[in-house]
Amino acid sequence: MRRLQQVRAGIRASARADVAPYASLWTLVYVTALLVLVSAVLSLPVRARGAPDGFADLVEDLLPAVVNIQVTQKAQASSGQAPAMPQVPPGSPFEEFFKDFFERQQEGRRARPVTSVGSGFIIDADGLVVTNNHVVDGADEITVILNDGTRLDAELVGADKKVDIAVVRIKPDHKLPSVGWGDSDTGRVGDWVVAIGNPLGLGGTVTAGIISARGRDIRAGPYDDFIQTDAPINKGNSGGPLFNLDGKVIGINTAIFSQSGGSIGIGFSVPANLAKPVVDQLIEFGHTKRGWLGVRIQTVTDEIAEGLGLADATGALVAGVTEGGPAEAAKIEAGDVILSFDDKPVDEMRQLPRIVAETPVGKEVDVNVWRKGEKMTFKVTLGELEKAEEVASLTPGKAETPTKEREVTSLGLKLSAVTAELRERFQLGDDVNGVVVTEVETDSVADEKGIRAGDMIVEVSQEEVKTPSEVVDKVQQVEESNRKSVLLLLRRAGDLLFVAVRLQQS
Repeated sequence: MRRLQQVRAGIRASARADVAPYASLWTLVYVTALLVLVSAVLSLPVRARGAPDGFADLVEDLLPAVVNIQVTQKAQASSGQAPAMPQVPPGSPFEEFFKDFFERQQEGRRARPVTSVGSGFIIDADGLVVTNNHVVDGADEITVILNDGTRLDAELVGADKKVDIAVVRIKPDHKLPSVGWGDSDTGRVGDWVVAIGNPLGLGGTVTAGIISARGRDIRAGPYDDFIQTDAPINKGNSGGPLFNLDGKVIGINTAIFSQSGGSIGIGFSVPANLAKPVVDQLIEFGHTKRGWLGVRIQTVTDEIAEGLGLADATGALVAGVTEGGPAEAAKIEAGDVILSFDDKPVDEMRQLPRIVAETPVGKEVDVNVWRKGEKMTFKVTLGELEKAEEVASLTPGKAETPTKEREVTSLGLKLSAVTAELRERFQLGDDVNGVVVTEVETDSVADEKGIRAGDMIVEVSQEEVKTPSEVVDKVQQVEESNRKSVLLLLRRAGDLLFVAVRLQQS
């Protein structure tokens, strides 16, 4: 028996030894197949969140925090004196007729309040509501209507016309549902969004769509950076929130493009990342406190870039520096091209005002500029824009030495020093001296660039000029350096303007 057991044990051990290599082989095959499958899955492109089955659950949570806003303005009575009632004999059948008629006329001339509607959303359970400035601008009375129909009087906390944002406060007898801000920079074109508001005064209305475009400049203000959406937005939606699918506010519905006044699928929302700092300042100070650099800027065109020796048309060209401003204190000059501000690149001119405005007042920042073929860095301590706007200063013109009239044939210009006759002809101020354009040749390169008689030439290739002879000499130097264009700094009606003019080939 013991011998039989030993034999059986030996057979089992032999069998296991024979099968072991095959078991290891199958394990290797399985692991390899699994790795191939995982690799294939990981290599698939990442897809955006698909279309939801519906928005009902999301809307159910958000609707209570969206409000209707009713604004009342006192209208002025009709101007002018009402016509006098004609004299008719007492007891005449026309007496009652004329009396009723003129009483109705007087009634129509009495002042009647004007009521308008908009939307808003609650950001604080104690009653802070965000809306558009244009919804409440000029209001004598503001009423906030909650989703359950409760009407509450509201007071204006603060408003900002530049971004079209306002904050009002209501005083409820209980905590209110509120919504939070989302990161508008993470929203991509094609993402689903939901708009809730009070279109046409109909009350809480929900529409859905996608982000159609980003960074839209519709010339509504200096900091335009709108989110464009095709979620239907109509009159009365202004001030209402634009939500992402996480239920966060990523925009404030502000404007529509329409030829009929109704929605055609082109609406614009102030992005949350632009609106939130404004809202925070309005709550804290009652007004905004934006950073101020103290420069006037213009776009860098291809021709201006070539004239300055820049490889690409990028940055913001400084057309003028405000006297006594932060830029002047830091030695930034007209003709500098600002390439970055506070380590943020300035790819195009319109980005700079927003970057500066969002930087805290009093902060010292690095400003990188392109000046005369070199990159330079200046440290600037920002001032406050709102204070600077209260006192606008103009730099007085410098006295310059008159000389005789000269002609710049390569530009198609005739130039002269300022004379009494030219002051009268071009309405130049008594303190203005220097080089004035007296004539522009038709179809010349200067004519094509919009230079006109009466313009003052302040600089040529970023070098100050005081006489017509200096202009001629500096243009000749540019020609001899084989550059294709010359950069002029003009003064027109008190404003400074850079113009790059291609040299006329002889």
